[in-house]
Amino acid sequence: MEVSKMHKDEMRAAINQGITETGGRAPPRAAENWTECGWEGELRAHCKEVVKEKGPEHVPVDDLVAEITPKGRALACDNVKTELLRRLRTFFAQHASLQG
Repeated sequence: MEVSKMHKDEMRAAINQGITETGGRAPPRAAENWTECGWEGELRAHCKEVVKEKGPEHVPVDDLVAEITPKGRALACDNVKTELLRRLRTFFAQHASLQG
């Protein structure tokens, strides 16, 4: 079942609001996991390819994000995605009042 874009946007806003309200941030280890599995380097290289191909003056940030998002999702390691999902569930369980 596909989640609608509006629902995704609402979820993203709730997550961002919750993180802001609690002063929380992703622990440094989370960023290291993305780097260790090669995701960060591969996605950075893909960004460079897109910008080089189209020219920096023809790639607004929104367009670049739209272009690289599918590849970023495909490159994400299952263990890192699983850990991120676990952390989000824990966060929301601890801050249930933010779920509305």
